Amino acid sequence: MEFKNMVLAIVLSQVFCLSAADWPQWLGNKRDGIWRESGVLKKFPEGGPKANWRVPIGGGYAGPSVADGRVFIMDRQLAKGTANPVNQFDRSAIPGFERVICFDEKTGRELWVHEYACAYTVSYPAGPRATATVDGPRVYTLGAEGNLFCLDADSGKVFWEKDFKKEYGVKSPVWGFTGHPLVRDGHLICLARGDESTAVCYDKLTGKEVWRSLSAREPGYCPPTLIKAGGVEQLIIWHPESINSLNPDTGELYWTQPFRLRFGLSVPTPRQIGNQLFVTAFYNGPMMMNLDPQKPIATLAWKGNRNSEKNTDKLHSIMPTPFIEKGHIYGVCSYGQLRCLRVDNGERVWEDLTATRDGKETRWGNAFLVKHKPSDRFFLFNELGDLIIAHLSPKGYKQIDKANLIEPTGKAMNRKVVWSHPAFANRNVLVRNDKELASFSLAE
Repeated sequence: MEFKNMVLAIVLSQVFCLSAADWPQWLGNKRDGIWRESGVLKKFPEGGPKANWRVPIGGGYAGPSVADGRVFIMDRQLAKGTANPVNQFDRSAIPGFERVICFDEKTGRELWVHEYACAYTVSYPAGPRATATVDGPRVYTLGAEGNLFCLDADSGKVFWEKDFKKEYGVKSPVWGFTGHPLVRDGHLICLARGDESTAVCYDKLTGKEVWRSLSAREPGYCPPTLIKAGGVEQLIIWHPESINSLNPDTGELYWTQPFRLRFGLSVPTPRQIGNQLFVTAFYNGPMMMNLDPQKPIATLAWKGNRNSEKNTDKLHSIMPTPFIEKGHIYGVCSYGQLRCLRVDNGERVWEDLTATRDGKETRWGNAFLVKHKPSDRFFLFNELGDLIIAHLSPKGYKQIDKANLIEPTGKAMNRKVVWSHPAFANRNVLVRNDKELASFSLAE
């Protein structure tokens, strides 16, 4: 009996390790931007990481997700004879299709495709924005025009679907529906739009609406985020008018903090550090909240002093989610400046332009930060398609190695970019542009 129990424990631990090494949703297994896997290389081999496979796909900003030996990605295919407008802000209707594609993680072999007609009316119409959320046998996807699907992860069969624009009588946001779907227990929580439907919760198995909450002129682009504070679990919904904490079971409002943003740009994921919560916006800068340790209420700790993308004093991030540890905040500012701030007052400790666009200040210059544990290194994936290994500390930015993985194909501000978050899973990194999805080995 003791031997059998030991074998069972070993098997269960192996299953757990395999599961823990996946990247099944936005920002990874725990939705926190931490890659928890051992056996990862410390420097790249000569010539860069080995490519496991490359497969052609269409346009999109949605990053890949990896679960149970499969890779899920969304893209967009233009209708025959059509093209995207030269002006990225043109919102005239463009016919085409959105797709959810499932690949074999080891070989890149296509397993299934779910395709549906979807005319685009959004600015920057390359393709879908939201990373698929995998929850056991189901995968949840949200398209740029508000098409929400619950699909069978094995076959792509549709279990249920929603159309936000029809369901709530709304139009697409300027840059499309973007909030990465969040699974919590038996529920799926999404960022929609409309009167009392900015945040919506569904039964994850049936699609039946459980609750809806909050009204805002625009929903913004920030994913629903769970935190634990004040003795309860709180659902953070940051839209362009305020930061809001909800009871995730009912949608009831716990607390709200006004924070009016220009052009609806609530984008980066809110980050909790102890009894504090941090957000950052491109024009309006950062805000830090103090979370009461005893009950679900919050007060303002500090905020940025300047509502300017150029004249910045703390951190004005357009897209990348910052990382917070040991009393310091690391993030990318409005023109690609990688910065370190103090948690207690937002004071800037240092900035460095090396990581984002080879030392040049560039509007919306971008790099995504992922912390690797158990090591003390960061992996940064920038808009040039470079993967960087680096140390970030209050002493400064120290680059260890860099390798170019994929061609920047997107268009932004008269330059080519990659604006899609990578996935780190099973000692590999997976990246995409508007032409291909690629897997590279990062095994030691």
